[in-house]
Amino acid sequence: MTTLFIPAEVRNAIELLASRPLIRLVTEIDDNGAIPPRRLAGTLPDLSSHQLRRATETARAHGLVRLAPGAGLELTESGSELADLYDAAARWARRHAYPAPVCEFSTRIRHVLDLLAPSPATERADGFSRPSAARLPSDEAEADLAHPRALLIQWLADNPQITRVPEPEPTA
Repeated sequence: MTTLFIPAEVRNAIELLASRPLIRLVTEIDDNGAIPPRRLAGTLPDLSSHQLRRATETARAHGLVRLAPGAGLELTESGSELADLYDAAARWARRHAYPAPVCEFSTRIRHVLDLLAPSPATERADGFSRPSAARLPSDEAEADLAHPRALLIQWLADNPQITRVPEPEPTA
């Protein structure tokens, strides 16, 4: 069964998934295990307290992380699968030197997700875009993008809450 998404839902989901603080939080937990909430700032010093709070609230609201007693923030199954999607996107970007031969991990992921986001000019029936040649290094790179695209489609189908749940409002 194929899940069809409204293109705006896909764009909003990709915008949320491409958030640098969310990428940093998910990949840090994936690489190093649970993070006690009091150690977030020390573990991710490149993020402001506001960015950390928003990323944590967003990840919890969308079921990507949970607070495990005695351990801290850990990935849920959905969060682990998202980390796998991020890894596949980063591998594709490194292999094709996209968007540049040297750049930050989260930048690579954000640019690959942007390639996968639907655009009004290139939208297909399944709600995903076919990237234009000007945005990709080669036809080989576009064909190679099929794996990250398939992972994204499957991840969105398995996690419809990402396309339907609004981002949480900051707490006072």
